[in-house]
Amino acid sequence: MLTLPEEHRKLFKDPFGELYPEITDILPLLSQKTVFTVGDVVTYTLRKAGILPAVGIIDGYTMRSPCNRAPEVPGESLRVKNPAGTLTDELVAAIRYAVEHPPLTILVDGEEDLAVIPMVIAAPLGSIVLYGQPGEGVVLRTVTPGAQDTARAFLERFIRSEE
Repeated sequence: MLTLPEEHRKLFKDPFGELYPEITDILPLLSQKTVFTVGDVVTYTLRKAGILPAVGIIDGYTMRSPCNRAPEVPGESLRVKNPAGTLTDELVAAIRYAVEHPPLTILVDGEEDLAVIPMVIAAPLGSIVLYGQPGEGVVLRTVTPGAQDTARAFLERFIRSEE
């Protein structure tokens, strides 16, 4: 398991991509793109707009409160454990599997907030990763070699421990 030390958590407060106030601002940019989502509200809203994410990662909560919208991506679903402030090997393996076997929903028991990092690493170049920025909007990250390098650099801030 990888754990993000408290002193590095502030680094993850800034958007890892382009911030849009509303998901409707992003919809025209998604045409002909493979899209991956992290978060219940983003996944739900995209599905409601008729866009099927290749992979949706959800935990049943939004801003630490139960999410009253149950987003689902048609196809297979996997359930994994991932405590807050961590990236478990189980979650990372599920992301890799999901990217190769879409459409798929990853249901996280714990918290999915940091899943955007391994998702950007695993997703194909040119695809888009969307996630919510609490109280601010939606972040769009196009997967490029530079984005993958940045995500790998973020992982270097984590500490490995046994699960």
